[in-house]
Amino acid sequence: MPERLQAIRGMHDVLPERAPIWQHLEDTARAVIEGYGYREMRTPLLEPVELFKRSIGEVTDIVEKEMYAFEDRGGDRLALRPEGTASCVRAAIEHGLLDQPQRIWYRGPMFRRERPQRGRYRQFHQIGVEVFGLTGPDIDLEVIAMTHRLWRALGLSDLRLELNSLGDTDERMHYRADLVAHLRAHEAALDDDSRRRLQTNPLRVLDSKNPDLAPVIAAAPSLLDYLGQTSRAHFDGVCAGLDAAGIAYRINPRLVRGLDYYNRTVFEWITDALGAQGTVCAGGRYDGLVAQLGGRETPAVGFAMGTERLLDLIDTSTLRIGPDAYLVALGEAAAAAAPALAERLRDAVPGLKLLSHCGGGSFKSQFKKADKSGAQLALILGDEEAAAGTVSCKPLRSGGEQRTLTFEETVAALREACTTR
Repeated sequence: MPERLQAIRGMHDVLPERAPIWQHLEDTARAVIEGYGYREMRTPLLEPVELFKRSIGEVTDIVEKEMYAFEDRGGDRLALRPEGTASCVRAAIEHGLLDQPQRIWYRGPMFRRERPQRGRYRQFHQIGVEVFGLTGPDIDLEVIAMTHRLWRALGLSDLRLELNSLGDTDERMHYRADLVAHLRAHEAALDDDSRRRLQTNPLRVLDSKNPDLAPVIAAAPSLLDYLGQTSRAHFDGVCAGLDAAGIAYRINPRLVRGLDYYNRTVFEWITDALGAQGTVCAGGRYDGLVAQLGGRETPAVGFAMGTERLLDLIDTSTLRIGPDAYLVALGEAAAAAAPALAERLRDAVPGLKLLSHCGGGSFKSQFKKADKSGAQLALILGDEEAAAGTVSCKPLRSGGEQRTLTFEETVAALREACTTR
């Protein structure tokens, strides 16, 4: 017997029982995001390796350790995309979308070869938003307010917003020099990872989760003290907008992002319910990335949220997983008439989820399958009903009485079932 094959470690199947929860999240996100006038973009899973080296940074963990990169048969160096922003920027430049402001969103799988754990997988999924061509704090506020609205739509209340500004390039370089001096003065206290980052990307030391480094990090200079007048006014505008919108936040001067392209506003939505992988959404402004990838100078801001992490937070107890109705056919004439009846009902009730029994069987076995399907209603078509043009309708969740209905009455019952999803 051949050896059974299994999914690659850190990559998971989404089974039918779980898929409706994914659909609920994706459908809710799409409704909220498109409610702000954003349009969807879909980009390839494979991109040139150079795209991510130039955008994320060659000395980041993603490029150095985690990216799935390989040479194809034609000799091209390719990578499975580890994040979505660079691909959206590449597409916007390539297709000439930057002549006017653009608000876009995307969703799909990303890939990083990390050590799998809860909330961190080798194939993971993100939903993200990118805005090109708008400079003010008002658009930063809009994308943060959008995420806040999405959490409410999903029924999530245990998320907190942390906010910081990374300033502009000159301000950040001045800060970087003073931060390096501080860290070198305490180099003996740094762990191996932080010593390596001290040579390549010292701001990432501030993001260390090692509790032994907390005193060193707490004593480090604050980037907010290095902001010039323009950067400070921009950051103050974002904070004022959040205050006016009633969106609570905490300024975290140690908040940095793991990708090199960020500047000015950066933010994260964090939960304590997922252990170490508590960031469920993060983003900020990246005004230099478009030019860095070959386009003209274009301001930009965006975010990405982790689908799997959000799924772990959603209360699924109130979600309708099963179909609206399950059609049972008893008798030879009924079995022959059932397929046509099912199609008439689907025509009459747009969006109806009707599961029609196939394969025959006794009334008891069919009804058991109807109940197990999670359907709200069982529609029972016997030979007598088929001859009379009626259907017996039995509520499966509310405990109501079974009734014999005309076709029009059946349609009305199904429409009601659909509206209570």
